Amino acid sequence: MDATITLNDGARMPRLGLGVFLVSDVAVCEASVRSALRGGYRLVDTAAFYRNERAVGRGIRGSGVPREEIFVTTKLWPSDYGLDRARAAIGASVERLDCGPIDLLLLHQPVGDVIGAWKAMEEAVDAGTVRSIGVSNFTADDLDRLLAVARIRPVVDQIELHPYWQQPGLLPVLARHDIVAEAWYPLGHGSRELLAEPAIVAAATVHGKSPAQVVLRWHLQRGFVAIPKSTDPAHIAANFDIGDFALSADEMAAVDALGRARPMQRIPRWVMSLARFARPRPRP
Repeated sequence: MDATITLNDGARMPRLGLGVFLVSDVAVCEASVRSALRGGYRLVDTAAFYRNERAVGRGIRGSGVPREEIFVTTKLWPSDYGLDRARAAIGASVERLDCGPIDLLLLHQPVGDVIGAWKAMEEAVDAGTVRSIGVSNFTADDLDRLLAVARIRPVVDQIELHPYWQQPGLLPVLARHDIVAEAWYPLGHGSRELLAEPAIVAAATVHGKSPAQVVLRWHLQRGFVAIPKSTDPAHIAANFDIGDFALSADEMAAVDALGRARPMQRIPRWVMSLARFARPRPRP
């Protein structure tokens, strides 16, 4: 299986990366990024809201891996939506990361002046400041509203996605528009229940892998991009060590059958609407 996936704008994105959500200690974040890149990762996912873009940039620069081999994703927070605010926020993220153009920039939540922010992101693509643009947490209806006016189509929708929540209503819409599904919480937020499922444990036993490795392999074979988060060097290495086995059709079907009717991390729309008022304050 190819280690990358081709986006609808022609860019190639690694299928497996490191997420740094909730990694608030900047030294730990920097070390985790450096460790991941030295261990073979080539995708790192951060966001302005995570307050660790500077640490991610330092980890990239300190890794010894050529910048052109690394795919960096960050996100705009809704308080920075709107044309002028988004222009400024994009420049601020570029400055904090300090590693050249952003490979993929996402709208973090579908609230606030989405259209104004999207226009600023399209301008950034035209200027070469950003290479690809996409969205996060967008539903099918959110995508319809954006696609009706977008000049550049989103390449990715980063969403909650794992064997318990397989986005049955959204995935066909993404496929129709050639938008890649990227999984945050690909392990169901490390759900012990999920990792103890007989179908997953059985496959792990057959292949001599951990349940987490089986779930991550399921993501890749489903055509998703996955960004598991870890700060433990051993876990970071294990999460990446999934290229030497493949799940059979029966094993895939058994994991597919674990799907449930609702997500584990449902975020009420009124909570998301508050996001436009809360500005992230970057850490050193």
